[in-house]
Amino acid sequence: MPGPLTSTSKLTPTSLREAFGHFPSGVVAIAAEVDGVREGLAASTFVPVSLDPPLVLFCVQNTSTTWPKLRRAPLLGISVLGEAHDEAVRTLAAKTGDRFAGVETVSNGGGAVFVKGTSVWLESAIEQLIPAGDHTIVVLRVCAVKVNPNVAPIVFHRSIFRRLNT
Repeated sequence: MPGPLTSTSKLTPTSLREAFGHFPSGVVAIAAEVDGVREGLAASTFVPVSLDPPLVLFCVQNTSTTWPKLRRAPLLGISVLGEAHDEAVRTLAAKTGDRFAGVETVSNGGGAVFVKGTSVWLESAIEQLIPAGDHTIVVLRVCAVKVNPNVAPIVFHRSIFRRLNT
């Protein structure tokens, strides 16, 4: 049985990060070509929202230096990362350096960029931006989808990348 709850006055970013880390999540890459350059980031806050219209969302930190570039792209590629992508996640999440070093990608004619070997590709366009504290909720309209059912997902749990036991 867990101990007593921490009062609201004692909440810290560290205690919240630890608590939120107990919720396992998948990881996606969001990427596009902007002015001829591949831009991308990794997000573990990805959620399917609606089937009609087809909508998904992810959350991005307001301090991100990559998001202002990506939001200019007409189309974004969402790649649901798989078990083999633990290094790709680290590379895409890096604050500096080449975020695509060692990451194989495919670009479509509309500018969306996808990571090869992933379980799902979603071509999407920004539908709505919603301010939410130190993040922005980005609602995307899905324009096209490609599924590879043979790729098992990577799971982010308690700051560790894990695999599903099947």
